Amino acid sequence: MFPSNPHYRVAVARAATPAIAVLVAANVDHEVLSYHHDPRNDAFGDEAVAALATAGVDVSSEQVFKTLVIALPSGLAVAVLPVPYKLSLKAAAAALGAPRAELADRAAAERSTGYVVGGISPLGQRRKLPTVVDDSVWAWDRVLCSAGRRGLQVAVAPADLVALTEAVTVDVLAP
Repeated sequence: MFPSNPHYRVAVARAATPAIAVLVAANVDHEVLSYHHDPRNDAFGDEAVAALATAGVDVSSEQVFKTLVIALPSGLAVAVLPVPYKLSLKAAAAALGAPRAELADRAAAERSTGYVVGGISPLGQRRKLPTVVDDSVWAWDRVLCSAGRRGLQVAVAPADLVALTEAVTVDVLAP
C-alpha cells in the first residue's frame, strides 16, 4: 500500500511512543510513517496529508484520521474522524450517551492523554477515554492516525483501531 521511501518511514524502538507501544504489545500489524512537522503549522491533519502525499505515500485525505478530545458532562472523551471533516458534537455526544459535548480545553486534553495537541493519538493515552470513531473507518483496509507525536503517523487496520480503543463507531461528521 505504501511505497518504500526511507525519508518518510522510521524504524522505531519498541517504546518510541505509548501509541506504538500499545500496537507492539498487542502484536498488531502496523506501519509507522514519519514526516517533517513545521512547528509554525497548527493545521496538523492537513500537514500530515500533504507531507505524506509529497513523500509518495498513496493515501486519501479521508483515510487519515484526526483525534479530537471532547468534554462531556461526565468527563473527557475522544472522537476520531477523517481529517477533511468537522465533528458533529451532537452526534459524538449521542454516541457516547451524553446530552451534549464541546471541544475540550487544550491543557485538559494534553494532561489527560499525555500527548501534545497535534500529536494526540487515540492509542496509548495516559488515561483511557471513552472513544467514538466515525463509521467511515470501515471503508478502508488501513487508516492512518497519529502515532503520538507531531510528524508521526501509524497505519493500522480499522478493526484493530476500533478494538484497541474500545470505540463505538457511528457517523459523527457534521453535515
